[in-house]
Amino acid sequence: MTAPDQQLALIGCGNMGCALLGGLIRGGWQRAQLVGADPDAARRKALETQLGVRALPDNIEACRDAGVLVLAVKPQQIRQVACALAPCLEARAEGGPLIVSLVAGIPLRALEQWLGPGLAIVRTMPNTPCLLGRGASGLLANRQVGAPERQLAETLMQSVGLALWFDSDAELDAVCAISGCGPAYFFLIMEAMEQAAVEMGLAADKARALVLATAEGAALLAREQGAAPGTLRQEVSSPGGCTEQALGVLQEGQLQALFSRALRAAQARAAQMAREAEQAGQ
Repeated sequence: MTAPDQQLALIGCGNMGCALLGGLIRGGWQRAQLVGADPDAARRKALETQLGVRALPDNIEACRDAGVLVLAVKPQQIRQVACALAPCLEARAEGGPLIVSLVAGIPLRALEQWLGPGLAIVRTMPNTPCLLGRGASGLLANRQVGAPERQLAETLMQSVGLALWFDSDAELDAVCAISGCGPAYFFLIMEAMEQAAVEMGLAADKARALVLATAEGAALLAREQGAAPGTLRQEVSSPGGCTEQALGVLQEGQLQALFSRALRAAQARAAQMAREAEQAGQ
């Protein structure tokens, strides 16, 4: 990744924002190009100590000369933070920064309303594996985002994993349900497998080691072979074998239908949260 010749300001120095800065540094950005802002002195200290990036207590000072402004505050804080930044951004409307929001559940319409008109804004939906540089993020741009800004936003999110573009807030609600919430689904499966292993007589530490290695290996195998999950499942399910017996029980329990219901519930909640965020800003 080639770093552009401009400043990037991070508003909110929590785990996700700091993970993004770490990915950018690994990708070639200079620490002098980066600045963070957070009212929490401990977070500022952590950013300076762990990444060597300057951190300020004042959001407006941090974004004054930034070409890219990354918003990484909590959802309940975003309206207040955005409205406070709006006058500074309005003064820079002609050469305003690209704004990239990492804030979960906040639609583009709300961001445009709070930050002000005419700004190039990209909404993203990252997930927690971004902390390890192995995340998956959905991106959505408003009409003010041109091709160069689009490429820049994609490059930013690729520094912490996969980055895919989508066309609507509704699609990002689905992304939230699939990859945003997705790690928790796998953790639940891993938890259930560990518990079953212990019930079958294995030591807890060995059960965990087996489950972790199996989960990692299955994901890598699926990625490397490129085949559909259904094909891979069939390839390891010998007729009359152990795997077929286990899968039969899961299918009798309508696991696929249950997952469909679960993801749709998450998608509906994401849409509801977006509506609530907009209503709170009116």
